[in-house]
Amino acid sequence: MRIASLSFRYGRRDPWVLSDADLVLDPGDVVEITGPNGTGKSTLLRLVAGLLRPVRGRVEDRPEVVGYAPERFPADQPFTVAAYLRHMAAVRRVSTESIGRWSERLGMDHLLGQRLPDLSKGSAHKVGLAQALLAEPGLLVLDEPFAGLDAATRAELPRIIGEVGARGGIVVVSDHQGDLRGLPGLRRCEVRDRAVRELEPAEEAGETAMTVLEVEVAASRAAELAERLRAEGCGVRVAREAAR
Repeated sequence: MRIASLSFRYGRRDPWVLSDADLVLDPGDVVEITGPNGTGKSTLLRLVAGLLRPVRGRVEDRPEVVGYAPERFPADQPFTVAAYLRHMAAVRRVSTESIGRWSERLGMDHLLGQRLPDLSKGSAHKVGLAQALLAEPGLLVLDEPFAGLDAATRAELPRIIGEVGARGGIVVVSDHQGDLRGLPGLRRCEVRDRAVRELEPAEEAGETAMTVLEVEVAASRAAELAERLRAEGCGVRVAREAAR
């Protein structure tokens, strides 16, 4: 699969989000898309998945079966989880047996009877992942797939991604929390200044030299601040207030 001289903007008078971006993706590749907030990572993922059309340039040899999980799953739909997944299985012409398999692996069996609008953000996110995986995609595109997941599912998802790559699928994922950094063979590409470039091993090694900064913040602001820092590529651990 090849992204060739790809340029995109949302309107004729809007600034370019991407300009002459190039990237080659081979079968089995797992590629993390990184970069500061607002640089066009999610836009690039939607272009790779075929949800947006380039203004200039092209995406060549996209696999026939594409699975896409957005950062925020659109849960405002009049379905139960099971009914929604059955509908998606029918659209993709796959057996409903796959619903049970992915529900079990993603720890969401208990959600199947619930209505989509009643789900928490993390539970809705699992539904988005499940629908993307139903048809064994040749291209799996995941936008911040670890956000809001419980610990067990966070541990399982890298294994699932590795399996897609092992059978020759292509996985493109944005992950500011760094949960995939230990995956063997992971490629990392940065979106910056409207361009896409692959990070060299030396650059990646430089990124691992981290400084620990301890910050005290009001408990009511902790979750918001942690999310903002993660979005900037920081690793964040929220400690409980020590008992006094």
